[in-house]
Amino acid sequence: MQKSDPRKEIDWSDVRKHKYGHLSESASQYPEATDFLELGHFTWDKYLKETCSVPAPVHCFKQSYTPPSNEFKISMKLEAQDPRNTTSTCIATVVGLTGARLRLRLDGSDNKNDFWRLVDSAEIQPVGNCEKNGGMLQPPLVCIYLNKNGSTGPHLDKKKVQQLPDHFGPARASVVLQQAVQACIDCAYHQKTVFSFLKQGHGGEVISAVFDREQHTLNLPAVNSITYVLRFLEKLCHNLRSDNLFGNQPFTQTHLSLTTTEYSHSHDRYLPGETFVLGNSLARSLEPHSDSMDSTLNPTNLVSTSQNLRAPGYRPLLPSCGLPLSTASAVRRLCSRGSDRYLESRDASRPSGRDPSSWTVEDVMQFIREADPQLGPHADLFRKHEIDGKALLLLRSDVMMKYMGLKLGPALKLSYHIDRLKQGKF
Repeated sequence: MQKSDPRKEIDWSDVRKHKYGHLSESASQYPEATDFLELGHFTWDKYLKETCSVPAPVHCFKQSYTPPSNEFKISMKLEAQDPRNTTSTCIATVVGLTGARLRLRLDGSDNKNDFWRLVDSAEIQPVGNCEKNGGMLQPPLVCIYLNKNGSTGPHLDKKKVQQLPDHFGPARASVVLQQAVQACIDCAYHQKTVFSFLKQGHGGEVISAVFDREQHTLNLPAVNSITYVLRFLEKLCHNLRSDNLFGNQPFTQTHLSLTTTEYSHSHDRYLPGETFVLGNSLARSLEPHSDSMDSTLNPTNLVSTSQNLRAPGYRPLLPSCGLPLSTASAVRRLCSRGSDRYLESRDASRPSGRDPSSWTVEDVMQFIREADPQLGPHADLFRKHEIDGKALLLLRSDVMMKYMGLKLGPALKLSYHIDRLKQGKF
């Protein structure tokens, strides 16, 4: 008589009813199951001996006899312990439900870091519980994506950018900002160029650059949200002529279709450069730190650089009018001389040629009007608040916005010109 298949004789429903805490009978009461496990080349006794392991005793299991009801809904917010650091409480979102279990995702993270918790787990709490009990709720994680197909501009090495990760984070906003800025420094042809666009902050992470045979460090400003991270990177990348390099979403081909017209409109949102007219009526924008930019570009390759780097979001350094090499070279020399003369004339027009710290309120107002005609209407604010030279050198954009009532755009422009003044470039 042929022996029946043991798998068909196992009543698995008897096993399921013990799912939430009923004590299971000994395996010896299920000889068919034991035979099946042996046929499958696995038995607990053999496995425990081979691994020198000890089974968890029955009294260690404290599950409820009945499953707790799950009244959560997808997209609900709650507070949860970070599974990678249980001393940290984070903001989480319910992204899935299975029986009495919740699939959770820390805000700012992705599905690769999802984790499961029972609805009665002590590791999840309602919104506000952390603050109520004097705890510290961690801000949402931040993730910044890198556009490897975008323009890297004249300062960043395209090959090095391609070797960077596709994104930075998920992590705290200050950590992600540090990683992104440090990546720009590491990918620069000259680290000093990127470093010169940064200014000392407070409370943030430290970045470093090596130039002039020394290592230089700088603290970034403290940030706590993706908005501030993107704003900081947007300004930095504009100075580097590598707009559209970072974003808060993965980049697709649709992100790369920025036309020249669209870029020219979006470009107006940034700090405008000062413009001077060349002898042949060609206008060129004197962008911030043009001396660093000029030293970065190889003069013999300037024309080819202008023609080859016309990726979306990149504005050529020279007008794309098909100039022959000799003419372009002459234009380049004229640009260089014009830049020097422009800066020299600005230095000569400085009030009485004195040190800025000795300026009067009227001198400061004159400086504001000459720095950028668009800032002229704001000059009277400096008289109202009695800002002299010493006070001017201490101003920051956040202070101007908070105490002088300036909007972000003018405050950033003024901050830029003040920084140039400190560096002796005015």
